[in-house]
Amino acid sequence: MSQGASSGGGTAGATADGYEAVIGLEIHVQLSTETKMFCGCRLSFGDEPNIHTCPICLGHPGVLPVPNRRAIEFGLLIAAALDCEVAPRSIFHRKNYFYPDNPKAYQISQFDIPLASDGRLNEVRIHRAHLEEDAAKMIHVGTSGRIQGSDASLVDFNRAGTPLVEIVTEPDLRSGAQVREWGQLLRATIKQLGVSDVNMEEGSLRCDANVSIRPVGSSELGTKTEMKNMNSFRYLERGVEAEIERQKQLLSAGGRVVQETLHFDPSSGELHSLRSKEESHDYRYLPEPDLVPLAPTPEMLEAAAESLPELPAARASRYRDELGIPEAAAQLLSFETEWADFFEGVLAHDEGVEPRVVANWVTGEFAAELRRQGDQELSRSKVSADSLGSLISMVAVGRISHASGKSVLESMVAEGADPRQVVEEQGLEQISDSGELEKIVKSAIEANPGPAEQVRSGNQKAIGALVGAVMKETRGRADGGEVNRLLKKHLDL
Repeated sequence: MSQGASSGGGTAGATADGYEAVIGLEIHVQLSTETKMFCGCRLSFGDEPNIHTCPICLGHPGVLPVPNRRAIEFGLLIAAALDCEVAPRSIFHRKNYFYPDNPKAYQISQFDIPLASDGRLNEVRIHRAHLEEDAAKMIHVGTSGRIQGSDASLVDFNRAGTPLVEIVTEPDLRSGAQVREWGQLLRATIKQLGVSDVNMEEGSLRCDANVSIRPVGSSELGTKTEMKNMNSFRYLERGVEAEIERQKQLLSAGGRVVQETLHFDPSSGELHSLRSKEESHDYRYLPEPDLVPLAPTPEMLEAAAESLPELPAARASRYRDELGIPEAAAQLLSFETEWADFFEGVLAHDEGVEPRVVANWVTGEFAAELRRQGDQELSRSKVSADSLGSLISMVAVGRISHASGKSVLESMVAEGADPRQVVEEQGLEQISDSGELEKIVKSAIEANPGPAEQVRSGNQKAIGALVGAVMKETRGRADGGEVNRLLKKHLDL
């Protein structure tokens, strides 16, 4: 389970040396359409190189692009989720640059009139969200690679032309931790929309950070550097913090920050310069002459708005404000759709159990047992929401103790066992005869005179030995609260 939150603005990143960080993000989201952005080639991941190509995505002369309607609909859905203003008429541009992964020597993107702008996700403002196509995939090999005797780069054009939405934030973030937390919120939001699998390891979500620092209280922006090629928000957090520290040390020593693109190596914690940072005019943006302007109809905008599910931020607020679930548990559940659906299924089993109790079991004991037994994925778990609901209900009404419940849960995760059957077969029901329990408590006091006398003398911690003796005799079937009450009663406390 992942956790995320968002916050921005203020001086959260201010440090004792008088500087604060100013961070903006550029996020590329690969859309889960069936075909590419401007041609009919099928999208794929992990297939043999260069089998999903055509003259259009290979950049042959004279070919004409045709926009992917589904990609446009996905873009409008993202715009609605980020509360953006959609342009009544946006246009595509050619972003000119020469690189082996770009056979046309330009990328079809959007420049001064993007699809959407002026949005917000929690406290972070969205500057723009626009459609574009992805480049091909570069594979670098050396003397030990597939090409012997020389360093070389191979190109796989299966990825060329994949539909992307690029989301650009305002510089509202102030620390690496905020970058990680807000990035996780954005990732959860996009995943909830169903427009992308947002798998960072496979490259379907790529996040770059523009980092600068300035004196606290200043409104001027410092010279920024760009952090690229991060495949997890945890690594991005570390990279951003390393770059903030590098810039502080540089300015404190009388140096100056140079605008450049950097790579952070998570294994060594080192930053490496890749190239000088380009400006927009370096790309010589030109209107794409082969594509007409994009003008979404009112019906398309209405369909996007009506298709929005309950988004993670709203779900977390509902869990916290309406169900009384603590903030940490609300975020853990809300930011993973599968876990949220599972939680609500457990909650529906017995409406008499407090949502806070159910949330604690799901995010606490159940999640921990999945990890303990081999870090099982929820999707592959043998425990249904209904069976976990049954277990929690038995604990809540006092039929079994919390300790017994954890023991039953172990069998459920390991074998998919029915909790009611396990309780019956192992005789785990709590002792309901108060007279029988009182006899066991008296016997425990008589059999342990040392701890009993310590408790009478004021050492309250010594009561644990007596509680343990009762639990051992009852095989954990006694209610802990009742055991403590009876012990204090017979010890004259």
